[in-house]
Amino acid sequence: MNQPVSISNRANSIKPSATLALTAKATELKKQGRDVIALNVGEPDFDTPEPIRSAGIRAIEEGMTRYTNVDGTAALKTAIVEKLKRENGLHYENNQILVSCGAKHSIFNCLMALINPGDEVIIPAPFWVSYPDMVMLTEGTPIIIDSTIEDHYKITPEKLAAAITDKTKMLMLNCPSNPTGQSYSKAELSALADVLLKHPDIYIISDDIYEHILWTQEPFANIVNACPALYDRTIVINGASKAYAMTGWRIGYAAADKTIIANMRKIQGQSTSNACSISQAAATEALKPQNFHYVEAMAAVFKERHDFLYKALKTIDGVKVIPSDGTFYLFPDISGLVKYMPNVNNDLEFAEQLMESTGVILTPGTPFGNPGCIRFSFAANMTVLEQAMERFVQFIAEK
Repeated sequence: MNQPVSISNRANSIKPSATLALTAKATELKKQGRDVIALNVGEPDFDTPEPIRSAGIRAIEEGMTRYTNVDGTAALKTAIVEKLKRENGLHYENNQILVSCGAKHSIFNCLMALINPGDEVIIPAPFWVSYPDMVMLTEGTPIIIDSTIEDHYKITPEKLAAAITDKTKMLMLNCPSNPTGQSYSKAELSALADVLLKHPDIYIISDDIYEHILWTQEPFANIVNACPALYDRTIVINGASKAYAMTGWRIGYAAADKTIIANMRKIQGQSTSNACSISQAAATEALKPQNFHYVEAMAAVFKERHDFLYKALKTIDGVKVIPSDGTFYLFPDISGLVKYMPNVNNDLEFAEQLMESTGVILTPGTPFGNPGCIRFSFAANMTVLEQAMERFVQFIAEK
C-alpha cells in the first residue's frame, strides 16, 4: 500500500498492553534459545483441575458446540447466582448476570455501556495496566489517585473525595489488587462507601477476580458487602481465570442491576456474541461447591511462594517491600536501588537490563502507574523462584 494507513484517533490514543508485550518478548527470547525466567505473567502455573477439564471434554462429546444465548447458558448463570449467594452473600437473579470472554471483556462491556465522552473514571494507582486505556477507548477520562508503599498502596476517603468532580461517573476498585497484592478491609471499604453515598450518580466497578487468593485474617469483602446501599450502582466483576487456573478458557462475568446488564448484553451482542460454549460448560463445573478445595489448595501454594519471595526481597538493601494480602504478586519499591546503579535511571531501564543480562523478566511499575516499583509474579514453582532470586541478587551485585 503506497498511501499511509489512516488510523483512528481511538486506536492512537491507547498503548499496547505492557504485560502482554512482555509475554511476547519472553516467547521471542525463548525461541532464540535464551534461558528465560518469566515472572511477568499474571497466570497460575497450575493445570486446570481435572473435573473441570473433563466437563469441557464432555461438552464437546455431547455436541455442545453451538451458539449459546449472548449472556451465557442458563446453567452457568444459575451457577454464578448460587456462587455469589453462597460465597459472597450477594443476591442476584439470572437476568442480572452477563457471561463474557474473560473478566477484561466484562469490564470493557461495562465501560462501553455506562461511559460517555468526557465522563471521568477514578482509578486508584497502582492499577491494572488496562484500566486507563479501556476508559480512553470509551472516550472517558481516567482520573488517577496516587498512593505509595507507605500507604500500603491504598487510597483514603479524603483522597477519593478530593478526586470527585461534577464529571465523575465511576470508580474502579480491584481488591485484592493487581499489581500490589494489597486488599482493602471491610472497614476501609465502608469508609470509601461513606464518600460515595454523598454522590448518588457515581457507579462502582468492583473487580473481584483475585478474591479467593487471599490470606488475610479477615475474609474477603467487596464494597457491596461493606455497604449494601451501593448494590444498585455496583457492577461486580469476576471470572474463572485466576481462582480455577482457567486463563485460556476465557470466562468472566458481571453481576449488576438488570438494566445495566441488559445494556452490557447489547454491547456484547454486537461485538463477540456469546463466550465459548465449551468453556461455559467447564466453568459451570468449576463453580460447583465440591470443587472449591482446588482453589484453596492453589491459594495455599501461592502463600508459600509469597513468603519465600517476600523474605528474600526484604534482605536486599535499596528494596522496600511489604507483604501481600493475596494474589500472586509482590510490588517492591526499587527506587533506592536505581538511585545507586550506574546507567540505570528508572524502573523501565532496570527491568530491561535485568532481562538482557539475566533472562529474568519482571514488569516495571511505570505501566501500573507507580514509577520506581517493579512487579514480581510468583505464579511459578519454588525452584524457578529460587533461580530467579539468585540471578536478581547477582545482577544487583554486578552493578
